[in-house]
Amino acid sequence: MAVFGRIVLIIVAYASACVAASFVFTVGMLNPRWDDLASAGLPPEAIWAIVAVGAPIIGAVAFMPTLAILAAAEGFAWRSVLFYAALGGALALALSYGLDLTGDSGDPVAYFNREREVIAAAGIAGGLVYWLIAGRSAGVWKVSA
Repeated sequence: MAVFGRIVLIIVAYASACVAASFVFTVGMLNPRWDDLASAGLPPEAIWAIVAVGAPIIGAVAFMPTLAILAAAEGFAWRSVLFYAALGGALALALSYGLDLTGDSGDPVAYFNREREVIAAAGIAGGLVYWLIAGRSAGVWKVSA
C-alpha cells in the first residue's frame, strides 16, 4: 500500500512541477520585467490561461525522460535539492536543444534571445517544486515495505 501512495504522490508532484515550470516559462518569455506585465496590457487571466495550456505540453514532452530520472532517484533514494534542481534545468535544456547543440538559430537578433535561460529557469523551478512535494522523501517506500 505504501508503494501505491508513493506513486500517487509522484504523479501529483510531477503535475505541480509542470505547472510551476509553465508559469516560470510564461512569465519569463512574455516580458523581461516580470512585474510590468499588467502595465503591458496583458490581464492576469490571460497569463493563467497560457500557463494552463503550457503545463500539459511540458508534461507530455518531458514525461519519458523524467520518468527515467525519477525511477533512478526513487530506487537510489536520492533526496538532494541540488540533484532535482540541476537535473530539472539540465533536462529542460537537453529537451530544448534536441539535436542542435550549437543553439544557433541563424538570426543573431532573434525575438526571444533569452529563451535558453528561461527554459533552464523553468526546469530548475520544476525540479524544486518536485523536490518540495515528493523528492524530499524519495525511497521512503523501501524502508516501510
